[in-house]
Amino acid sequence: MLIPLYDHNPVDKTPVVTYGLIGLNVLAWLGLQGMGINPMFTESICKFGLISGNLLGSIPDIDGVWLSRTYLCRFDGSPDFHTLITSMFMHGNWLHLIGNMWFLWIFGDNVENALGRVKFVIFYLVCGLAASATQIATDAQSVVPMVGASGAIGGIMGAYIVLHPRARVKSLLFLLFFITVIEVPALVILGIWFLSQLISGLPQLGAASEGGVAFWAHIGGFVAGAGLIYLLKPKSQVFTFRR
Repeated sequence: MLIPLYDHNPVDKTPVVTYGLIGLNVLAWLGLQGMGINPMFTESICKFGLISGNLLGSIPDIDGVWLSRTYLCRFDGSPDFHTLITSMFMHGNWLHLIGNMWFLWIFGDNVENALGRVKFVIFYLVCGLAASATQIATDAQSVVPMVGASGAIGGIMGAYIVLHPRARVKSLLFLLFFITVIEVPALVILGIWFLSQLISGLPQLGAASEGGVAFWAHIGGFVAGAGLIYLLKPKSQVFTFRR
């Protein structure tokens, strides 16, 4: 397993939007999700998490969604479209939040630097929406709330692999009981990540959702990001390799 630590890919502008997005996610975790402590945490998942079946109206008669033996999400069957955005800023636990913010911090600054701040905001939100749409399409009747910034961050990684495939990424390598630090091209570490999402997501196709990782949201975000970078970035600046 490879875990990225940092990349050797400097920027010439302060990544204000990247830092702002990290701040918003952390504030949402602290202020809206009660740092994972109930009842605030469950209320935030119920109110701001995305439920495919709710948005598509494929589960209009359900009274509620049990998140545990104690906590129940209730909704009246009318689509909660705000969750398409709010779900991007909610997280399931501390590890979920830290992992997502770590990847955003490593790869977000270079994509923001390439696009500019305004375009980067648009890019981030569109990738998040594409991630949600992909997950909805693969699990249309799900009653399990989906939360997390990983779909939008998947889009950032998709853009990064197009912009800087040869950029060196310092990474932790875990191989059984052997741990070391190595440098690998972004193409390798992000390619491995994408492949792992695809392999893990295939068994979910056609299966009833019982929670867990929304692999198809990650895949959708990544593909959207790789494609959008061509539309938003001047052609002369795409494929700017840095060693």
